[in-house]
Amino acid sequence: MKTSIATISIAGDLRDKLTAIAKAGFDGVEIFEQDFVTYDGAPRDVGALVADHGLKIDLFQPFRDFEGLAGAARLRAFDRAERKFDLMEELGTDLLLVSSTTSPEALGGIDRIAADFGELGERAAKRGLRIGYEAVAWGRHVTFFRDAWEVVRRAGNANVGLILDSFHTLAAGVDPEPIRAIPGDRIFHVQFSDAPMIGMDVQYLSRHFRCMPGQGDFPVLDFARAVMATGYAGAMSIEIMNDQFRGGVPRIIAADGHRSLIYLMDQVRRAEPDRRTDLPVLPPRSRAEGIEFVEFTANPAEAETLGAMLHELGFSRTGQHVSKQVSLWQQGDIKLVINCEQEGFAHSAYVMHGTSVCDIGLMVGDAAATVERAQALGANVFRQSHGAEEFDIPAVRGVGGSVLHFLDRTSELAEVWSREFKATAGRVGGAGLTRIDHIAQTMNYDEMLTWTLFYQSIFDVDRTPIVDVADPGGLVHSRAIQSPDGKLRITMNGVETHRTFAGRFMADSFGSSVQHIAFATDDIVATSERLAQSGFKALPISENYYLDLVTRFDLDDAFVAVLRSHNLLYDEDRSGAYLQLYSPPYGEGFFFEIIERRGAYAGYGAANASYRTAAQKRLTRPDGVPRR
Repeated sequence: MKTSIATISIAGDLRDKLTAIAKAGFDGVEIFEQDFVTYDGAPRDVGALVADHGLKIDLFQPFRDFEGLAGAARLRAFDRAERKFDLMEELGTDLLLVSSTTSPEALGGIDRIAADFGELGERAAKRGLRIGYEAVAWGRHVTFFRDAWEVVRRAGNANVGLILDSFHTLAAGVDPEPIRAIPGDRIFHVQFSDAPMIGMDVQYLSRHFRCMPGQGDFPVLDFARAVMATGYAGAMSIEIMNDQFRGGVPRIIAADGHRSLIYLMDQVRRAEPDRRTDLPVLPPRSRAEGIEFVEFTANPAEAETLGAMLHELGFSRTGQHVSKQVSLWQQGDIKLVINCEQEGFAHSAYVMHGTSVCDIGLMVGDAAATVERAQALGANVFRQSHGAEEFDIPAVRGVGGSVLHFLDRTSELAEVWSREFKATAGRVGGAGLTRIDHIAQTMNYDEMLTWTLFYQSIFDVDRTPIVDVADPGGLVHSRAIQSPDGKLRITMNGVETHRTFAGRFMADSFGSSVQHIAFATDDIVATSERLAQSGFKALPISENYYLDLVTRFDLDDAFVAVLRSHNLLYDEDRSGAYLQLYSPPYGEGFFFEIIERRGAYAGYGAANASYRTAAQKRLTRPDGVPRR
């Protein structure tokens, strides 16, 4: 499968763009006119630069407002086309994208437009060039691919073909199924992009909010399936116009683009296995069975403080690594690891972030297959030296430079705890915590699309819509990634300012990702009572919260009194209820959450987030006061 991307999709100058595109694994590029014009070199130099990066120029674009003109305007249009042909010959590409006209001077009529393209095709053929006609959703006379295909068909020239763009089809609400009836050899190029479902002018949406396939809400898979059904064998290209991407890191945006195409074509092959995709066979999306462990990095003194906090939460130190300064803490099915090693990845994470979560272990159906799929989708495989008595556990890099390790129950990895750790104590006490319900990762807002695509392409998970959480210092954008059975839940909180509680955590911990861990219990009131007995101090919640709570829900006074006495937050929907208990913030803003889900409630208590952050900020140092 040949992959391509429009240079307009990537930030930076042309050299930066090409370097990022080549490193991401693309085969070719679409040279956008603006990148060519702003480059300090001749067209032939641009062609050489592209070739030096191991890439091919698949397309030169755009050529606008060509068809349907009359008189002198028509002559000027053909003269402009000839000048484009001159540039293409120097660049070393043979395909020109012509977008359907928006000119108010253009005359309608399918035969008139087809005649223009017939003549343009003849001129292109004399130079060994091709013309691709694309319907744009805001075109004056041609807005749908069906009309553009009719123009191409009537032009009757082998050097004139169709260019398809998922955005222009799906943003207009057009069914892509009729694409299947178009001969694949008459489709010269296909562009993919996605977008959120936002009610706004389609052209404005196109110029500012496009995103990679799989990052938005459009049925891009349906479009891709229809394209592949035609027998199309050309490049699969990405064309994105997005304000956020224009200010992003070229390397990351290019990697997202390549990952999105591989993921999309993998979905096509699974949906229509008889269609040729020329894509290496990937293992299926990994079935995640939950969070097997969370690893903290700390120095010995801070490990003692962290251990005391875990003891207050009912955890017991149950194991010590056979050869390292690594301890295991357990309660219910929860495993927490504290790593005090003075070398290796965990120590590097400590030097960068301080005491923090550096590693998350996921239980999956097949650990080796999971890392194989992740690597095929561009994830960075993580490796470090290990002792003879240690397992080589498959892993990749995760959010904020952290690590994701993969364990399974069908290989020798199932024995990691019994073979790598010596038992130090039996399971005693406990506060009723049963498992890790979810972890919350904090990141810059412009990273959320990247990590959403990362999780969805590798794991069998769905995403929730982004919700805006009000913080006293601004908004935090939040969404969840979760498996269909709810065994794996990860919330992602995107920050745009350090003034929010989450933003300050990002700034103060130098980009550490996991800000809190939520533990589940079957009886949060009983758990709260046992925690209080062990010395745990809950995050104090304002009395005004409970006064407001009785206006939002039909709760009896006795129940509200229980909530108030335990500093519990409450939410409910038609499917059930959600109760939350928080620890005070520790260190640079890390905290623990304890939750009880009642019924089929599947959310995360988003309505309570603003009350929780206000309470947490009351316990942190004031704005402007430096850390000691």
